[in-house]
Amino acid sequence: MSACITHEAEDGREALAKTFAHHPDVLVTETRLPGISGFELCSLLRQDAATRTIPIVVVTGDAREDQINRAKAAGADSVLVKPCLPEALLVEIVRLLGQSAELRERAMAVREKVWRELARSNQLIDEALATQRRKVMLNRVYNRHDTTKPPAAPPSLFCPTCNHSLEYQHSHIGGVNEHHAEQWDYFQCRAGCGTFQYRQRTRNLRKV
Repeated sequence: MSACITHEAEDGREALAKTFAHHPDVLVTETRLPGISGFELCSLLRQDAATRTIPIVVVTGDAREDQINRAKAAGADSVLVKPCLPEALLVEIVRLLGQSAELRERAMAVREKVWRELARSNQLIDEALATQRRKVMLNRVYNRHDTTKPPAAPPSLFCPTCNHSLEYQHSHIGGVNEHHAEQWDYFQCRAGCGTFQYRQRTRNLRKV
């Protein structure tokens, strides 16, 4: 490989400025930088049309898979984990420089598509969670209660055991929420046969 010109930066902001000023053939950065991180540096360069196709090699001391994936999602073309030999870094630089601008454009298009799909997926998840929270809040505020003045008038019923008239006691208003409320009416047999429950929705009478 022929001699090359290198530009060094003290922190992330200086690296960003020098990249815009010199438009290097390849950028090598660490993840932990003063000012702005290597992740932010990659993301900012990928957002600008003038720097979006510059190959980026990220060198990190964190070998965790989530950090490596984070670097790739931010725009890194290659991620090397420390300790990284100079020879290994050189191989990656040569490999990336050997790729055509067209290939890098295609890779960027794929990456942007993935970003859009991830963003849309996160949006759908957020909307689903918000809807679920609204339902939970509605269920919690819904007033389930007993009353002697229910929305629907209790019917006149007779005991299925002795055929005596049943005496109305009270009603319970329940159900999933206020839009799907249910009413159960409770009666007492005058002849002592026990307590009966009448469900308004099904018109079913049963002893309880």
